[in-house]
Amino acid sequence: MNFSIFRESRRGARKSNQDRMADSRSRDALIMVVADGMGGHLHGEVAAQIAVKYIIEAFEREAKPSLPDPFQFLSMQVMGAHRAIVDYAAAGGLPETPRTTCVTCVVQDNTAYWAHVGDSRLYHIRDGRILAQTKDHSRVQQLIDQGRVREEAFGAHPDRNKIFNCLGSHELPTVELSGKTLLHAGDTLLLCTDGLWGPLSGKHITAALLNSPIATAVPNLLGEAERRSGRQCDNLTVIALTWEEDFQAVRQVQDPARKMPLDSASAPAQSPGFAGEGARELSDEEIERAIEELRGAFRRNTNGET
Repeated sequence: MNFSIFRESRRGARKSNQDRMADSRSRDALIMVVADGMGGHLHGEVAAQIAVKYIIEAFEREAKPSLPDPFQFLSMQVMGAHRAIVDYAAAGGLPETPRTTCVTCVVQDNTAYWAHVGDSRLYHIRDGRILAQTKDHSRVQQLIDQGRVREEAFGAHPDRNKIFNCLGSHELPTVELSGKTLLHAGDTLLLCTDGLWGPLSGKHITAALLNSPIATAVPNLLGEAERRSGRQCDNLTVIALTWEEDFQAVRQVQDPARKMPLDSASAPAQSPGFAGEGARELSDEEIERAIEELRGAFRRNTNGET
């Protein structure tokens, strides 16, 4: 595989950064994950951290050196991340479950596969045009689909933060999957939170990527989003990948975008080994310690320990 990748996250005007991101690669595959902890819910940054770590660690276990079925992997692991967040809240006795959006993408065999829950987005861009874009699971997107709101007014709409599909909710999330997407040399995949796309139009994003490599374009876009948002600037996070291999003449399979409501099977019961921390922001060390407790409980249950 031949590609370049650039990632950056900024706090914006918020007191803390609840966004999380990561990428990983094997010999024949790679994965990118971006999650936006929902600030209206307790410990949104924990939910985002759990989601990213859960998906990345699953990829590193299973991509040997590629995934047998990327769509199945994405659906199962995103849902697994949801269950891990719910179990974290139950084990800690939290008054509400932390919540997060998530967008993740696997690339292997010159082909991209992606999944999302909520309003963190993926753009597939070629030659200054958006070929594909995830559709937000939000109230405003519903209004746009009904023709009641213009897409250009999305970022300023008072209901823009009303998300009806996320990880950590009491209702099972619906994981929306892309179609199989063959990549051409020069294609860019951009995963981002709403702190970036909210103040910037698709045309603004594509123009920046058309005129500069991602290592230059992405910081410029982040800076422009911060300037436009001013004191209301949300956390901003981006992972961008530019594919650099020559396209091979392989028949493209056009799968329709699929929505997959996942089963309600519960994860093993968790040990209440850590208590809720109240409304204060958790440190990275506390987040990691909580996740290790959760992981240990999974191992004990799997091995039959009590």
